[in-house]
Amino acid sequence: MTEVAFHFNASDKQGYACRLLRKGYLKGARLLVRTDVRALEALDSALWAFPSGEFIPHGREGDAPSLLRRSPIQLYTELPESVENSASVVVVNLRDSLPPRYERFARVIEIVTFDENDRLQARERWRAYKQRGIDPVRHDLQLAPQD
Repeated sequence: MTEVAFHFNASDKQGYACRLLRKGYLKGARLLVRTDVRALEALDSALWAFPSGEFIPHGREGDAPSLLRRSPIQLYTELPESVENSASVVVVNLRDSLPPRYERFARVIEIVTFDENDRLQARERWRAYKQRGIDPVRHDLQLAPQD
């Protein structure tokens, strides 16, 4: 069964996502990010601008399939229909809705800021996961270091 974790109280969704992706990359994880078009552009730029020596290799929708196959981190507005070895993939969901067919992935991580609308949308997603038999794990980022 897919594991779902909510990372609450991120001060900056994009900054936290970059650090989370870097950490996942360094651990050898394969990550797919689901975000909207505007945030995808900003996240792509932020990943390219990481300090030297900390490059985070990634691809994005529209890139050549051969490049995406070799990219440990992939950025999408909607997740692809077919994902090789999806049972070992982590999805980082930055959108306000559940990722379609999320149950085919190993984990889903939801990042939630202090913004009230973001929190309300996260509560809805939490309830939706619960209704589907998943007990999400809650990580309060104010209680843990945000490395």
